Amino acid sequence: MIAISDLTMTYRTGHGEHPAVRGVSLEVQQGQFYTLLGPSGCGKTTMLRCVAGLERPDGGEIRIGDAVVFSAARGIWVPPHKRQIGMVFQSYAIWPHMTVFDNVAFPLRHMRPRPARAAIRERVRAVLALVHLDGLEERPAPFLSGGQQQRLALARALVSEPRVLLLDEPLSNLDAKLREEMRLEIRQVVDRLGVTTLFVTHEQIEALTMSDVIAVMNDGIIVQEGSPAAIYNHPAAAFVADFIGRTNFLEGRVASLDDAGEHPLATIETALGALHCRVEAGTLIGDALTVAVRPENVALVGDAAHGEANQFAGRVEAVVYVGNLLDCTVMVGATPLRLQLHPAHAPGRGAPVRLHLPVEHCLAMPR
Repeated sequence: MIAISDLTMTYRTGHGEHPAVRGVSLEVQQGQFYTLLGPSGCGKTTMLRCVAGLERPDGGEIRIGDAVVFSAARGIWVPPHKRQIGMVFQSYAIWPHMTVFDNVAFPLRHMRPRPARAAIRERVRAVLALVHLDGLEERPAPFLSGGQQQRLALARALVSEPRVLLLDEPLSNLDAKLREEMRLEIRQVVDRLGVTTLFVTHEQIEALTMSDVIAVMNDGIIVQEGSPAAIYNHPAAAFVADFIGRTNFLEGRVASLDDAGEHPLATIETALGALHCRVEAGTLIGDALTVAVRPENVALVGDAAHGEANQFAGRVEAVVYVGNLLDCTVMVGATPLRLQLHPAHAPGRGAPVRLHLPVEHCLAMPR
């Protein structure tokens, strides 16, 4: 497992101080696939490099398994080669003058004590088979495809049987189709070995499809932590809702509270008109809220459904064909709303339509 407590890291340059990590704490359980997700500059790669020992934090503590590898208070600093980690860099960092076999064998040949030659050969061949590179042992590393180089970097990280696997945007150099394939392959390998994994990415799809737990970061802090489903369906802040997928945002104020309970039903006055949605307990009349509605949850309805809550008349502004769906923009007055439709139900541009925003999919959050 990985345990990080109150970690801080500030970069100091001639232009001043730049806080990268601001008192972050988290735990990655044994065998868990934990993802740090966020935009460039949010601190996620700095966190990973601190765990690897490639950066020395200013404060806090880091544990890997039962061992403290960094503690500012106790003056503990364990160098990277003694932390029993495997790491895959964004650039892969494959040695071009070596064969596939020699690239993977490199960590074993520099271990102390060094395994026997036969043991090295056996472990290298086993991990190459695991990542489907068996039979390519003697091929020069530059002669591999992008996907094969990514597998090679993964094999080299795993051959020493690390306690923790660290992945720094390992799929960013691959094309879209290969990224999709490698997402599945990496997760299968990690599950097969049961290795604790800390993964850094700015790609929402990678985080949603590969992770057990996602921590969304911004400006050096964790904004929200949870399962992929919780992060996507119940974002705790507008930043999370906006970063994880596409979202319609509507600003408004609470006009009335219609019932009590853990999640009261409220009427919120927005640019569309009165919008009914669930709000958190403690919400008061007059509170300023932002309502988030995912495009896939906005539905087209016929005139027969007129009279139900959260229905609005609009006109189709744009229809974009993206293969398995249509990405549509509908103007409701002066407010654009995006929705997704099946290609078989294509409305024409300029067509009048009626939209339904289901109460259960209207998420209200503080501004």
